Amino acid sequence: MAQNQSAAQALAGTAQGAVLRPGRAADPVPLEAIKAPSDNDPQAPLAAPPAASSTDSDGGTGENAPDSNGGPEQASDESAEEYEHSESLQAESRQRKLRLMLRQCDRVLLMDFELLAMNDWPDNFSVAAARRSRDLWIFSALVAAVVFLSGLTGFVPAWIAGGGFGAFVIILLLGVPVVRRVYTSAPSYLDLLLKRQRLMRDARKHAEHLEGKEGLIWQCARMADFNPALKSTRFGSLLRLSEQKSLPGALSRREHIRLYLIYLLEAEKAYSKVQAAFFEGNQEAIDQGWQTVAAEPEERT
Repeated sequence: MAQNQSAAQALAGTAQGAVLRPGRAADPVPLEAIKAPSDNDPQAPLAAPPAASSTDSDGGTGENAPDSNGGPEQASDESAEEYEHSESLQAESRQRKLRLMLRQCDRVLLMDFELLAMNDWPDNFSVAAARRSRDLWIFSALVAAVVFLSGLTGFVPAWIAGGGFGAFVIILLLGVPVVRRVYTSAPSYLDLLLKRQRLMRDARKHAEHLEGKEGLIWQCARMADFNPALKSTRFGSLLRLSEQKSLPGALSRREHIRLYLIYLLEAEKAYSKVQAAFFEGNQEAIDQGWQTVAAEPEERT
């Protein structure tokens, strides 16, 4: 019985390989046992899984590591490039808009403040005083003429009529501008009226030069974001007339000229802010390296 069990164990050991038994030498391994066991042998040892590569054991530093790590980096680079491109397009659009404002409203720099302000405009008090002097001169001349004519009809003595004729001639001479300047430096009523007409004519001519063919102030209305005063409702009629290219002909009173001057002054302030914003954006484009955005304003025509 014991011999049979020993024989069975010897056969099993032979199939599994050399077994070292205590007290005796190892049994030789047959050549058939060295051969690879078949797949159908239930006692065949399971195949060991392939050893993990050193790149996998090192924490993914092999060929697939750059793909896994390079993907997000590449995506972030592309998003950064897209963001920079969008920023460049926005900056270019803004610079183009500012350049258009500067070109359309650059004639505001040609404004002559003294000509439109009309500081030499005769005030109402001076005109009223000159009107009273004129009325007194006319009344005196009429009285002298009546005395002279009364002497011709015999109502008054001849010497009074002669004195009336002499006074009439002297009064008429005092009304002559050359003689009048000898005894007084105050302008006459006619001189004040002519001066007002001349100032108004020069102001309207200058406004016509500023407006040009396209109309100036309604184009300057685009700069209202830089100066909210341009949005005032009191300029509505001026903007409408300027858009219709009929503004210079509608400036018939001094109040109209003054309102036009106030708008030009506000437009000049807005122009300065637009110019500063344009050059600031141009400098920023130069710093960022946006060559298409960094451009100088177009030359005036």
